[in-house]
Amino acid sequence: MLDQLFIQQFTNAIDITAVLVSMLASLGMGLVFAGAYFITHRDLCTKNGFGVTITVIPAIITLIILLIGDNVARAFSLAGSLAIIRFRSIAEEPLDMAYTFSALGIGLACGMGYFGYAAAFTVIISAVFVIAHFVKKLASRKTQMILKIVIPEDMNYADIFDDVLSKHTEKYKLLRVKTADFGTVFEITYSVVLKEDSDQKEFLDELRRLNGNLNISLCMSEAVRSYE
Repeated sequence: MLDQLFIQQFTNAIDITAVLVSMLASLGMGLVFAGAYFITHRDLCTKNGFGVTITVIPAIITLIILLIGDNVARAFSLAGSLAIIRFRSIAEEPLDMAYTFSALGIGLACGMGYFGYAAAFTVIISAVFVIAHFVKKLASRKTQMILKIVIPEDMNYADIFDDVLSKHTEKYKLLRVKTADFGTVFEITYSVVLKEDSDQKEFLDELRRLNGNLNISLCMSEAVRSYE
């Protein structure tokens, strides 16, 4: 019986060469796709971790598809395993979801052996993201930015920053207020358009004096609608 089990195991083994080719192809396409992500997000406050994520997602999906093959039992086992995983990270931009699903599509195509389709999809979708980014950038006359201010929990944030914001911005809008660090601080998010003659350092210094020298971030953003 043991001999039969070992013989069956090696008979059903995955071709290592096919696995390596598929993994390398998916990683290469993931790198190209991640390059498009970094081009479109180089002016934004984004974490490099997401760029690395969409680089390796195609390879991970490729390996999963190769392992499942045409085995229905494996597919159901995988679905059950993934169902118990809780993803706590929330995409800050709707466009990040498009990048994630595109990376999944690349991995699926490579895992099924459709390298030509995967390469064509990678090039086309990357070009679409990059072209859309530059077209939107050229169409935008004003630089809209995201301002995040952390304040102590006992501070009234209602009107405390209005004078400074009115002084340094053409317009501003409160987008979101949330608690952080187990409720010990508040994080306030504004959409702002700075005046042309505004000094960013002076602007941040004035805010810093009001919020008790806690964290403040000011970054480019094309995802203001995601807060609205």
